Amino acid sequence: MGDVLSTHLDDARRQHIAEKTGKILTEFLRFYEDQYGVALFNSMRHEIEGTGLPQAQLLWRKVPLEERIIFSGNLFQYQEENKKWRNRFSLVPHNYGLVLYENKVAYERQIPPRAVINSAGYKILTSLDQYLELVGNSLPGTTPKSGSAPILKCPTQFPLILWHPSARHYYFCMMTEAEQDKWQAVLQDCVRHCNNGIPEDSKVEGPAFTDAIRMYRQSKELYGTWEMLCGNEVQILSNLVMEELGPELKAELVPRLKGKPQERQRQWIQISDAVYRMVYEQAKARFEAVLSKLQLARPAMEAVIRTDMDQIITSKEHLASKIRASILPKAEVCVRNHVQPYIPSILDALMVPTSQGFTEVRDVFFKEVTDMNLNVINEGGIDKLGEYMEKLSQLAYHPLKMHSCYEKMEPLRLDGLQQRFDVSSMSVFKQRAQIHMREQMDNAVYTFETLLHQELGKGPTKEELCKSIQRILERVLKKYDYDSSTVRKRFFREALLQITIPFLLKKLAPTCKSELSRFQELIFEDFARFILVENTYEEVVLQTVMKDILQAVKEAAVQRKHNLYRDSVVMHNSDPNLHLLAEGAPIDWGEEYGDSGGGGGDPGVQEAAPVSEKRRRAKQVVSVVQDEDAGLPFEAAPEPAPSSPDSVTELRGLLAGDLRAESPPLASPLLNGAPVQESPQPGLAPEATSPPASPLRQLPSEKLGGPEPPKPSDQETGEQVSGPGGRPPIHTTTEDSAGVQTEF
Repeated sequence: MGDVLSTHLDDARRQHIAEKTGKILTEFLRFYEDQYGVALFNSMRHEIEGTGLPQAQLLWRKVPLEERIIFSGNLFQYQEENKKWRNRFSLVPHNYGLVLYENKVAYERQIPPRAVINSAGYKILTSLDQYLELVGNSLPGTTPKSGSAPILKCPTQFPLILWHPSARHYYFCMMTEAEQDKWQAVLQDCVRHCNNGIPEDSKVEGPAFTDAIRMYRQSKELYGTWEMLCGNEVQILSNLVMEELGPELKAELVPRLKGKPQERQRQWIQISDAVYRMVYEQAKARFEAVLSKLQLARPAMEAVIRTDMDQIITSKEHLASKIRASILPKAEVCVRNHVQPYIPSILDALMVPTSQGFTEVRDVFFKEVTDMNLNVINEGGIDKLGEYMEKLSQLAYHPLKMHSCYEKMEPLRLDGLQQRFDVSSMSVFKQRAQIHMREQMDNAVYTFETLLHQELGKGPTKEELCKSIQRILERVLKKYDYDSSTVRKRFFREALLQITIPFLLKKLAPTCKSELSRFQELIFEDFARFILVENTYEEVVLQTVMKDILQAVKEAAVQRKHNLYRDSVVMHNSDPNLHLLAEGAPIDWGEEYGDSGGGGGDPGVQEAAPVSEKRRRAKQVVSVVQDEDAGLPFEAAPEPAPSSPDSVTELRGLLAGDLRAESPPLASPLLNGAPVQESPQPGLAPEATSPPASPLRQLPSEKLGGPEPPKPSDQETGEQVSGPGGRPPIHTTTEDSAGVQTEF
């Protein structure tokens, strides 16, 4: 590998890559600095004027379930250095970074892991044929002849491959199809979570970054969705550079690669990964420097906005009126002829799988609570309640139990409309809907937990408790029905905007974009950091199609098959004290109602441990995913012999002694899903992964308006005419990306 890199990435080539990367970053960061002022103004204006979204009926967990282990077990990883398969003890902690240890003993001894994989931007493949097709498509002219040895041989029929267009690939295999299905569900959760890497609570930096990405790509005449807008800011920025740099390097270097087709494929994957790492390091340093500069300038910018808010708003509205007078007739014709006729079809394609997914979330929640109630009646009663509730509290993070909900989104297709509107991939919409499902499930579970905890304070008997559980379940389901309706309608509006606005901007660009420069003189110099002609133009375009989108969603809500509340339906007498209950300390079911809180593990070890250690282990709950019927996932076997197995027989021998998986408590802090640098190379420093952000935050607008019901309740329903939906939107945006991972 070293020879390949030293041959094709010599000092001169590396210097050229650094210069090219620096040029792209400099151009992008100018867009980012421009968008930062606009996002800061929009954020402060929204705080003053915005009415916000309708109050949710379900509670949300303010203290996340940290220190949990989602999944653990043994799998086999292909080592590219020696072309051998190695048995690895692997676990997925709460930050969804896949952690690979040499073995379970290494984990228990707190030896650093072999790798921590951030899976943002990866695709999970379940067959070598899929992988070879992707590799062949990404590197034309290197397809091996029929019958020749492929780039990779898997010793079983059940591989899982993490493929990335620029970064290194990871190869795993399992012994059974059931094992493959489980790891696929877990890894898909990792990808979904890591893709969603820009925090939603970042009201300035997040919108500024995603708008800058969009503006930069539009300056290159690249419209439509971008599949690699996923991960954190540095990962996305690395993908942006590789989008431009990759084809140039491929054209220069691929003809120089030597060997058989599969060897040339392997060499290119190594080269691309090395370049990606170089780009990542440079992008990280440049982005952090610019962000620090802007944060230092932010107080002065906020002071100007507070002082001159009214004048800035007046100036912006004057600019918008002039732009509207110029481009509105063209935009309305374009909407009427090219967008409006297709909105119902797009909406219907979105609504069917999404509504099925949210219905499945409701059904899974109902089943889990009902089963728990039956267990209380038939088995341990209140004494076992802590154990049952500990498991229920993690339902939203159980990849296998949530899989039936997530898979409802897989049939989502736009058919011919996808090509018409230049939607490169539907994955961004699928993943965003799935993230909403997980959030709504967790909200429903947490609301149920809170209400049940309050009920337990009354000291009910077992019979009274079972009746209370049923009553609380019905109450929470009513709240879920309302909240899921609100969330879905917002998702539909955002998705329709993300599909149609880039299409409109591309259609209007030849006739409208050249006219924008003359409007620059209408902006006062003092306000130039907070008002941009391009952003105001896009808001005007958005408003031309927004009324059609709102009307389409409103009409769809009337159709009973989608289980949506009509905008005119509100819920009265909302629980006045419910949200106050959530202000208390987080509920520790294991501490309050269980002997061990479902912690599992070795009883002897727990007995000998001090009280503080036992509490810590109780909170970590061993593993969210445990198979009650089969011995999955695996528990790590003793350290294998140094020689790696190369045959199915040897693999089966290593796994013969593996039993159930019970993840031990996390013995050492893990990197928060960030890229990890290989030990021989000093480069990528660990970086904390941000909380999730919406992959549908893309368009510069003002808060998505439209009639939304006011504060509802679960006690009774009635009808009332809502007021006008709210002012024009302030901001929406989008994300998607790739991950950088490395080994120690």
